[in-house]
Amino acid sequence: MEVKITHVDHVKFAIQSRSHTIVCDQPAENGGEDSGMTPPELLLASLGSCAAFYAVQYLKTRNLAQSGVEVSITAEKLKQPARLGNFRIHVVSPVSLTEEQTEGLMRSVHACLIHNTLLTPPEIKIELEICELATSHRADEAFPG
Repeated sequence: MEVKITHVDHVKFAIQSRSHTIVCDQPAENGGEDSGMTPPELLLASLGSCAAFYAVQYLKTRNLAQSGVEVSITAEKLKQPARLGNFRIHVVSPVSLTEEQTEGLMRSVHACLIHNTLLTPPEIKIELEICELATSHRADEAFPG
């Protein structure tokens, strides 16, 4: 899996995966144009859409419903370190369920890939590449001749 992010301007970025592109931006109060979701909103969108996918799959495979699932998700901004926490996923089933089906749907949503990723912190390595052109440009600025 790979996603590529390219700086567009100011605080706006183009996010590309396969043949899809979305925009990530900041609201005006953060110096943006509000032309796309913020990174934290994209994280919520990823978790919520994953939960919705698993819920729909559960209902479809049991011929309970083919559509109508709704998911909303909230989180709080926490400090030290700055992060999101206290996530709440609210799933609305379009049909009545037995207790057993309710438990099955809950198990299914808990199996979401993004949910499991957040519960089991992944290893994240950060690699930094400095382009030669940028380095030589900075050197010229630092030591004008």
